[in-house]
Amino acid sequence: MLLRVLAALPFIGMLVGIAFVNRVEPLVLGMPFVLAWIVMWVILSSIIMAIVYNLDSSNRHAAAGEEVRP
Repeated sequence: MLLRVLAALPFIGMLVGIAFVNRVEPLVLGMPFVLAWIVMWVILSSIIMAIVYNLDSSNRHAAAGEEVRP
């Protein structure tokens, strides 16, 4: 359950969050706020997916050399 919620966070942050942060000001690192929001979620998505990958039990079995069956 936790893994599914974590995996859904980037989707929610990018698509739903855009409606709430759709403005140019303030500038963040020279980018409009909405663009900085998207860049932030792209970076966070890779971090979140790495966490999901490490927490997934089927990946631990595959790393140990065991056969994984779906």
